[in-house]
Amino acid sequence: MKREHIVLPRQLPPGMTRLPFSDAVRVGDTLYVAGRLGVDRATGKPPSDPADEARAVMNDVRAVLAAAGMTPDDLVNVTVFAPDVGHFAAFNEVYVTYFSGPFPARAFIGSGPLLFGCRFEVTGIAVAR
Repeated sequence: MKREHIVLPRQLPPGMTRLPFSDAVRVGDTLYVAGRLGVDRATGKPPSDPADEARAVMNDVRAVLAAAGMTPDDLVNVTVFAPDVGHFAAFNEVYVTYFSGPFPARAFIGSGPLLFGCRFEVTGIAVAR
């Protein structure tokens, strides 16, 4: 089956000429979304407020889906990694606003530290409707 690699334009960290991953890979009607972080593109750091970071990471997920002609409602499975599961409620308050219908299956996993000091990393699988 043919694979399509989705790569969004981005500013690379100093010293890097490319990142060793695609933002998503489509195989047939299925899109595999790579881990997304809610960092401020200007500073390379997450926002100070957990809800703002949740919004930033979900906006990033939505941008990857849009590049593939999809929306958050096409997600069938989402995994959220969080070093501090105490931010579960703050994440959920933002997360629910990105869907118009039933929610995808989801795991919210307590993790070790995330890159750039982020509180959330989100990955998912979407299937075109």
